[in-house]
Amino acid sequence: MFDPSVKSIILIAVFVYLIATLAHSLYFYRGVKTADDYNVAGRSIPTFPMILSIIGTATGGASLLGWMADAYSSGLGMLWLVFPIYIVTIIWIVFFLKPIRNLGTKFNLVTIPDYISLRYGEKARIPALLCILVAYAAITGLQFIAIATFLNLMFGLNTTTGIIIGCIFLTFKTYIGGLKAVIWSDSVQGTIQTLGIIILFVTVYFLSGGWGTVKENAMAINQPQLVDLFGIPTASIFVFIFTLGAYQFVRQDNWQRVWAAKTDKVAANSNWFAIGIGVVASVFIVLTGVFTNLGLSIKTEQPALIFYQVVSETMPTPMVVLMVIAVLATIVSCADSFFIAGASSIANDIIKPYLKVTDQKKMLHYSRLSVVILAAIALLLALTIPQLVPLWIAGTAMLTSGLLIPVIAGMLFKGISEKAGTLSIWAGLITTVVWQIAGQPFGIHQVFPGLLASALTIVAATLVTKPQNTALIEEMSYNNNLGSSDLLYEETLLNEKASSKNA
Repeated sequence: MFDPSVKSIILIAVFVYLIATLAHSLYFYRGVKTADDYNVAGRSIPTFPMILSIIGTATGGASLLGWMADAYSSGLGMLWLVFPIYIVTIIWIVFFLKPIRNLGTKFNLVTIPDYISLRYGEKARIPALLCILVAYAAITGLQFIAIATFLNLMFGLNTTTGIIIGCIFLTFKTYIGGLKAVIWSDSVQGTIQTLGIIILFVTVYFLSGGWGTVKENAMAINQPQLVDLFGIPTASIFVFIFTLGAYQFVRQDNWQRVWAAKTDKVAANSNWFAIGIGVVASVFIVLTGVFTNLGLSIKTEQPALIFYQVVSETMPTPMVVLMVIAVLATIVSCADSFFIAGASSIANDIIKPYLKVTDQKKMLHYSRLSVVILAAIALLLALTIPQLVPLWIAGTAMLTSGLLIPVIAGMLFKGISEKAGTLSIWAGLITTVVWQIAGQPFGIHQVFPGLLASALTIVAATLVTKPQNTALIEEMSYNNNLGSSDLLYEETLLNEKASSKNA
């Protein structure tokens, strides 16, 4: 695909990029003093890096390469991979960002299971943790495979060696710097990937002759569905809405970034700006796939590699190198964010509650250890399960089915009892797993029976049980967490200083 001279230049560029990325993480190593610094970036990140970190996490290697490949094969309807994500994210920002930030500040939350256990009791932490770990371990392993695929395509490295290299690199990078280094490095990588996506789309658009030519070519080959926004089955659109879309409500990395923001304004503005840039970049990815097929008439037997092929055939060497680095930046910026999110749950939802660790410095040590533990789990998955993408899809379905309804209901309704919330998580989780093992009876995606079971259980259990800790539930309720978390944070700091003086 790339001739040897170009590959040599790419090899040098990749080496320099990887060394620079590790050096950037090392720069933050000494600044990470506590577990809070490590897991939620000391709650101090400003707007610009936060914007690009959100974009970098939202658009991963699977999105860039996968969405483009899907659009190349299936056409414009693949925009429904994009729309649900951003529509649901807008709802999440408008109605839930502020209470999530307030709850995180008020109760010093680090993970979604932290919130779940506070609202529904410690018995609810375990099923919530299972939902988080399966999804995040699978997607972390998927990023190891993405790096291995990249190294195999570029340099002929065998997949197993590539997976191990990807694991070592991402583990070391995440281990030393934590979320603070992840967010600041993502600000660089997010810039590279966004520019790369825009440059590639503009290049393909003009070389293809524009939308008119693309539409004419689709009609000429008698495939009008390729340029029809609704050219995919309606059932697929609903699956995207309730998986990729609904998943945005309970993405732990999203919650952690809200808590990591320096101020309320930073948390809100960075998410709004990220949506604007992210939706443009995501739409450009899909359109690039459509225009490549119908405008450039580039043919391939491996749609998954269409990105590399179109770059190779349309761009000069310097731009090829930039595009390849953009792909690598996309993979790394997504991978380290999911990595730290999953590792945070091991530290905060297993080690901290069960070993009764309260010291921040000890928790920092355990947080770094958790990165290694998650790396081992993800590496095992990547090496032993060839169908890691279906595992990740099943994991996100478990995450959505298990946590979506209890999380939202717990905020909005004070009458939801602790037992109702806990049973609802188990019901959604178990139903999703059983439905998947049964082979998706009647062709129904597992997320639908999972959500239905979760909803019916929480309603039924609420009718026969009553909340126990009513004072805490009142304090955690939606209406009581719409104020300024900045003022709340300042009050907390003043109280801590006063306590330390008295001590």
